[in-house]
Amino acid sequence: MRKPYVLLLSLLPLLLGTLGVLATPARAADNGSWSVYPVASQVAARPYFYLSADPGQTLTDKVAVQNKTGRPLTFRLYAADAYNTARDGGFAVRTLKERMSGVGAWAKPAKSRITVPGHRTVTVPFTLRVPEGAGPGDHPGAVVALDERVRPGSGKLALGVRRAVGARVYLRVGGPTLPALSVEQVRIGHHQPLMPGLGDSVATISYTLRNTGNVTVHPEVELKARGLFGRTLLSRELTRVPSELLPGQRVRLTEAWPGAPQLDRAEVTLTARAPGTRQSAGASFLALPWLLATLVLAAAVAGGLLVRARRGRARRSAPERPSPPERPTPSRPRSSPSARP
Repeated sequence: MRKPYVLLLSLLPLLLGTLGVLATPARAADNGSWSVYPVASQVAARPYFYLSADPGQTLTDKVAVQNKTGRPLTFRLYAADAYNTARDGGFAVRTLKERMSGVGAWAKPAKSRITVPGHRTVTVPFTLRVPEGAGPGDHPGAVVALDERVRPGSGKLALGVRRAVGARVYLRVGGPTLPALSVEQVRIGHHQPLMPGLGDSVATISYTLRNTGNVTVHPEVELKARGLFGRTLLSRELTRVPSELLPGQRVRLTEAWPGAPQLDRAEVTLTARAPGTRQSAGASFLALPWLLATLVLAAAVAGGLLVRARRGRARRSAPERPSPPERPTPSRPRSSPSARP
């Protein structure tokens, strides 16, 4: 019986890692079997394609695909748009069947399929035509070499894997540029012991970091928390932030706060910044153990009932005042009938 295959086209190779490999330009995209990188210019080797053009302009360049194995490898060569992964904001590219709107739609390699002999390198030219209506700013992407063979997996559920490696393309289209960040949807989850001092408490802060501008930014995020009366509870720079956030992309991030307060009201503020932009957002939470809150509420209810009962007893035991005697109501004299003339 044949095992089912699942095509995983967005695995590690499509995340375009930047391993340094001997005999290839520094930081070439590489998966151990083949690498993809820009052909060196007359000045120096390039780690990525850094291109700039105006709307309506056409660029030409060359990409190199190096086979590091001892047998021939055949690849599907295509251009793709780039995006940030939702999980951690890593740099990734669209698969061959996804819709392209930037570099993936504008760049065309001279050959769509190539065979690279073992321990050899093949160079392929490509053309990038920027349309007249292209928006200004950054349009990141990649030139990808995809091995279309499906490699069988192991285990009860066999996963078929197609591997790909791509050389990043950083294209900037001429026109006004706007760096802009926003911090959105700040949420706080708080876990604490039943009573203060009987265990550790942890707050989990989740938020969305979004690039609302048209250029790639390298964000930094600062987390601050203040308690009652403005006391500083926490102040630190976050490290689990994407190194680069592409235009129009957003990523959902989570930060743990061990040792969060167990009896306080905390105001949490997240500030994202990059050259030319700064944005803050926040949320608050009340640190009050539910067992303690229940006891306080029960005591308040019991106290209210006790006060009410005492007032009722006081009213019942108070002596009654005698009612004042009623005064007789004077009778009005009857009027005599008037004499007729």
